Amino acid sequence: MRIALFATCIVDAMYPRVALATVRVLERLGHEVVFPPGQGCCSQMHVNSGYFDDALPVVRNHVQAFSAVDYDVAVAPSGSCVASLGHQQPMIARAGGDEALAQEAAAVAATT
Repeated sequence: MRIALFATCIVDAMYPRVALATVRVLERLGHEVVFPPGQGCCSQMHVNSGYFDDALPVVRNHVQAFSAVDYDVAVAPSGSCVASLGHQQPMIARAGGDEALAQEAAAVAATT
């Protein structure tokens, strides 16, 4: 299986060894792990702080990064970030008036 690793900004900034360990475990299980270039934050911190307008470009970046890579599923070592993808990202896109982005965000979230 080809797995896209969503490292998450919190893991990248504070616990980078967790991302490396995630890759090792997945590869040991026989999976191919890819890292979508340009990925960043899930926008959870923006949304939870009420910065919806600032969250929209973050959502757009995440969707673009993961839409540009061929993979079967995405894995993230942060449950709250995964929840944000499915619940907050489509909401932010809709609040910003971008229904197409909301649908793309939901599709990306469905693979995570």
